Amino acid sequence: MAADSMEIDDSLYSRQRYVLGDSAMHQMAQSSVFLSGMGGLGIEIAKNIVLAGVKAVTLHDTKQCETWDLGSNFFIRKEDVLNQRQRVEAVCPRVAELNPYVHVDLSSSALDDDTDLSFLSKYQCVILTEARLSLQKRVNEFCHSQQPPIRFIGCDAYGICVRVFCDFGEEFEVSDPTGEEPKEIFIQSITQDSPGVVTCMDNQPHGLQTGQSVVFREVNGMVELNGTARQVSVLSPHSFAIGDTSQLLPYVHGGFFVLVKTPKTYRFETIERQLCDPQVMTPDFSKPEAPLQIHAAMLALDTFQEQHKLVRCLSTTARGTLSPLAAAVGGLASQEALKAITGKFAPLQQWFYLDAIEVVKPLQSLSPEEFFPRGDRYDGLRACIGESMCLELHKLRVFMVGCGAIGCEMLKNFALLGVGLAKSSGEVSPSSFLDPDLIEKSNLNRQFLFRPHHIQKPKSTTAAEATHDINPDLHVDAHLNKVCPATENIYSDSFYSRLNLVVTALDNVEARRYVDSRCVSNQRPLLDSGTMGTKGHTEIIVPNLTESYNSHRDPPEEEIPFCTLKSFPSVIEHTIQWARDKFENAFAHKPSMYNSFWLTHSSAEVVLQRIQAGESLEGSFQVIKLLSRRPSQWEQCVAIARLKFEKYFKRKAIQLLHSFPLDTRLKDGSLFWQSPKRPPAPIDFDLKDNLHFTFIVSTARLFAGIYNIPYSEKDLSEETVSRILADVKIPEYRPSEKVKTDETVKKPDQMKMPQSSEEEREAITQLEQAIAANKSLQMSPLQFEKDDDSNGHMDFVASASALRARMYSIEPADRLKTKRIAGKIIPAIATATAAVAGLVALELIKVVGGYGFESFKNCFFNLAIPVVVLTEPAPVKRTLIRDNIYFSIWDCWTIFGHEDFTLSDLMNAVREKYGIEPTMVVHGVKMLYVPVMPGHSKRLKLTMQKLIKPSVDRRYVDLTVSFAPEADGDEDLPGPPVRYYFTRDGETP
Repeated sequence: MAADSMEIDDSLYSRQRYVLGDSAMHQMAQSSVFLSGMGGLGIEIAKNIVLAGVKAVTLHDTKQCETWDLGSNFFIRKEDVLNQRQRVEAVCPRVAELNPYVHVDLSSSALDDDTDLSFLSKYQCVILTEARLSLQKRVNEFCHSQQPPIRFIGCDAYGICVRVFCDFGEEFEVSDPTGEEPKEIFIQSITQDSPGVVTCMDNQPHGLQTGQSVVFREVNGMVELNGTARQVSVLSPHSFAIGDTSQLLPYVHGGFFVLVKTPKTYRFETIERQLCDPQVMTPDFSKPEAPLQIHAAMLALDTFQEQHKLVRCLSTTARGTLSPLAAAVGGLASQEALKAITGKFAPLQQWFYLDAIEVVKPLQSLSPEEFFPRGDRYDGLRACIGESMCLELHKLRVFMVGCGAIGCEMLKNFALLGVGLAKSSGEVSPSSFLDPDLIEKSNLNRQFLFRPHHIQKPKSTTAAEATHDINPDLHVDAHLNKVCPATENIYSDSFYSRLNLVVTALDNVEARRYVDSRCVSNQRPLLDSGTMGTKGHTEIIVPNLTESYNSHRDPPEEEIPFCTLKSFPSVIEHTIQWARDKFENAFAHKPSMYNSFWLTHSSAEVVLQRIQAGESLEGSFQVIKLLSRRPSQWEQCVAIARLKFEKYFKRKAIQLLHSFPLDTRLKDGSLFWQSPKRPPAPIDFDLKDNLHFTFIVSTARLFAGIYNIPYSEKDLSEETVSRILADVKIPEYRPSEKVKTDETVKKPDQMKMPQSSEEEREAITQLEQAIAANKSLQMSPLQFEKDDDSNGHMDFVASASALRARMYSIEPADRLKTKRIAGKIIPAIATATAAVAGLVALELIKVVGGYGFESFKNCFFNLAIPVVVLTEPAPVKRTLIRDNIYFSIWDCWTIFGHEDFTLSDLMNAVREKYGIEPTMVVHGVKMLYVPVMPGHSKRLKLTMQKLIKPSVDRRYVDLTVSFAPEADGDEDLPGPPVRYYFTRDGETP
């Protein structure tokens, strides 16, 4: 049932499917997991694997709900403790609610040294948490001995230290160790030698490793290579050897190669054999000894607890629980469980240790009473960080921007940590940023605070209610606004001044940059994180200690040259982007521009009179074209679609081959049509071809949509479309001038051109008819919506891309890949989301405690490989101006003015207050004072209020002021922003 349901309900798993692929998703839908231990770590793992969509999960636990559990298990409520419910009974229905396609049941039977373990044989993966080492050994030995072996994972959390152990059997085959999609690399040359050497085009790095294999395609000359796989020996980043090619035909030109993904086998040992010589992963190279030290310490602790039963019982009240650490390792352990089931991605070999020693180091001088239990939900946390730090978390004011997958996880962490309890001081404000703010079905796979009955409700308010269920004492203030320049009257400096820190939970770089700039301007710490598939990052930004998010910029995303998109696509990404551009231009941009034209002009009658008078109106060329071709019925929409097919997939190819015949050569004698250029082949229309039919129907539907033309289901049938197309006349086409081949050519703007008299006459007729019938001239622009398969948007993009790929002999993409590229979808999975949120929450504790720079950790991880790397943040850079005057991004010089304060007064005030000679003053892009500019010296006498009109929302402006260098001939030096306040004498900003 689960497998069938998953196939039908792809929208729930869409983003995860991009990470795992169809085969892994199908395997999960056939697999069952046994998970023991419903503490904080166990419930994190349960959440993640149920969201992922396994067939069945059995939750096992024998303990009763305690107040202690409220600080780590987000599915246990106060009433569960009061009613003395079994933990597994309390959480089972709440876990099951996460995913209706996963069967979740419970077990509270004893699991100890005397238990018959044969019942585990029906599971593909067994996960133990909160289990004694002796029990883990016994269960692991049983799992390891089965045929096929049952995959075993052991997880433990001891306050500030956690561990994961994996044993997937003697031989565990992984189909895809990395999950990275192989790229097509074009070939510059192949030598006819032993060994033959392949050189990549334009010195493009191939990214291969010796021993890997590649398959060749479309090689001209040395055709024997096509379709064959060759093992490579890397010679340089741009070349590699492929064995003997001396007996093959000489290489002529073209071709590309693709990495062949080959399965890899991993071998595992049991816990018993791994205890003395463990294979461990090192996440933090600033303390490489830590994993083995924790390994030894945890073994000693387990031995102590086994031998001293009474001490173990007494010490339970002092056991610590750091819920963010459990969340972080729970994400990693869950991903290992998915690997165990699917054979997708490289497994952990075999131990992983993570600690939060930096959190507790500064607390070692506190009195023991700080860590004593007080009988509330924070006892586990208190045992790790002390009472004073708990109180600081309770008083914390946090502003969180974004309430999606990471936001939901962060809110859960806030609730467990007790962030912002007092209404008078605490403020956790999830705010949408560049989202529609409503919950969609695809969100439910990662955003675990939401349920099916929440679909189409606001994320912020829904998440606030769900967070309040976890911790009723939490004060959550849900906002529905976007955080952007337009809302600075709401999220003003005064608003930021009341905050302790800001957390971003966004999937948009520009949004992050904006929030970062506001945090720097207002001297507020920022905790940022993000995920892409199995990869994740966290970045900690602390005033005066670290660089900010804007201090570093990723290289801009490489744009596909317009010439390549227009005429010379070589890979499927080009055809998908071309199809997406066609959608935007025809169904979004042109209708919007058309509507703007009519909003600009008073009435259709006036426009008609002015056009008839021969007057040229701004934008009239495109409007006249749209008017002259405006359809009024479904049959005309189908006809337009048929003409578009002819233009896109036949005439374009005829034109290119006319301009550049197949034997065309460049000035150096080389062939024009060689890699990466592919010659097109014209496509003759065939209604019986499903791809042709889909293009015609989807295109006609979209034109009907923008022109508000109704149609019925019958209109979409092959019979009706065929009948309409029989009457469509296809004009004879004769190719004309050559096309441009320069890849530096930019996409042309919509230019004003003289319209033809025929089009003008038709446009005038359309206008006259519209005026006579009092008919609206408005069009309905379409916003591309990838997730609604009923609207025809993806039908158009997928069919147009596939037809263009066929025309250029490019390997087509399936609908899923096309949707991901066309919709710019970021692959996502709950395991990575949980991990980054946990890591960020650990840093939040350090920020609250005012810890030093050396305590903070940024993180990058890739759970697929797996690799986890913790590093110190980049320290803030300080720039020397002169004479021991330094500044950093966090500095801001202030000048207080008044109503009559002049530009000259400003420069004098800077000179006197900071001992620097200002030479230039700029506000944004406006130059207030540049000595070499004509007339600028006269501005010195003008008031600042005249030069810069004060904003209603702000009482200040930030100015860029340059300063005279020490030595003549040196360039002027930039300093920190100079914040000028429009205040009278005696006022404080």
